[in-house]
Amino acid sequence: MKKILIGLLLTTIMVSCGNEKQNENTGGPLKLMALPSPADSLSAEPFLFAGKKGSVYLSWIDRSGDSSKLMFSVLEGDKWSAPKLIAKGKDWFVNWADFPMLASDGNGNMIAHFLRKSDSSTFAYDVKITTSADGGNEWSSPLTLHDDGKKAEHGFVSMAAYENGYFISWLDGRNASMEGHEGHDGHHGEMTVRGAHVDRSGKKMNEWELDARTCDCCQTSTSITANGPVVIYRDRTADEVRDMSIVRMVDGKWTSPRTIYPDNWKISGCPVNGPASAAKGNNLAIAWYSATDKNAQVKLIFSKDGGASFEKPIRIDEGKAIGRVDLVMMDDSSAMVSWMEGAAIKAVQVFANGKKGDVHTIATSTESRSSGFPQMVRSGDGLLFAWTDDNAKTIRVAALRK
Repeated sequence: MKKILIGLLLTTIMVSCGNEKQNENTGGPLKLMALPSPADSLSAEPFLFAGKKGSVYLSWIDRSGDSSKLMFSVLEGDKWSAPKLIAKGKDWFVNWADFPMLASDGNGNMIAHFLRKSDSSTFAYDVKITTSADGGNEWSSPLTLHDDGKKAEHGFVSMAAYENGYFISWLDGRNASMEGHEGHDGHHGEMTVRGAHVDRSGKKMNEWELDARTCDCCQTSTSITANGPVVIYRDRTADEVRDMSIVRMVDGKWTSPRTIYPDNWKISGCPVNGPASAAKGNNLAIAWYSATDKNAQVKLIFSKDGGASFEKPIRIDEGKAIGRVDLVMMDDSSAMVSWMEGAAIKAVQVFANGKKGDVHTIATSTESRSSGFPQMVRSGDGLLFAWTDDNAKTIRVAALRK
């Protein structure tokens, strides 16, 4: 613990002294400061979520005992509430890229998901959802999101509050694997992306297959536009081009999948590097990673009509990107994007006209899988970041503020 505290102090000094350059686009200097983390034990797989009323939630998996525990805490000022238990189990599928998430409708109703093994095969696991009606004090018995009953891969969930409930998307392997066959190499069919609308208790009201052939293990991203939900994901053509696609609900019906931008990245395996999206009305922003011809890039693209059409993409990386993106809308015409540039976690505000603010180095992590996917949300007049410290095996938190 002493080493962790010393490391946190050094991080505070480093980031507070290195990012005070005047930012012309945001109207003042931005300062980066380390905050205490409520996950003070062996922990990983952080997820940040900003509620409608400004509350910020951090969830994570606690690995300190013989069970995996999904915990969460709420940021109040600069202090975190006492961590609360959502669920726990000894038969979970815990993965660096396929992490649990939570969402809230802003009225005390919450939903969370985690992954539970359904068979001894490595990639046989189910999406379990649990809900709370009292702000996370009590949680319901977990329900299985999908109804196929297959001992196959189900995961890479994204979710958002929607119409007196929640919209959820996920990758579904019901058509992809032979039961009992080990690993992704055992796929005999196609991974699909599906969506569902559930009520506040987790009861499913509608479910759809959104794309019948997708990349196998990249995260999905869900945003709610003024027109309805949109799902962004890495698609997969018959000749292994794996570019980003979007499906949109318009007037209660889903559009056909459409490529956001033709990177034409042909790769015979999954890069485990999904997109991030955010919407404000029908202003939609999407960030993603590609490496066409081994030229690794992180790009951002804007839409003014909820994803029906897009502007030209804007490259934001500095030449050594490994992806792992996150994104929040700052206003109608700009977004903050975070990504990993080698071992560094970076963030920059980008405008629809192509202008960029200062690039901020949030922290230095590692490129290893165990460092996970850094998280970012809007917090008051600033931003909050969370990531896994691969050396200390715990979660760090920092704020970027004026």
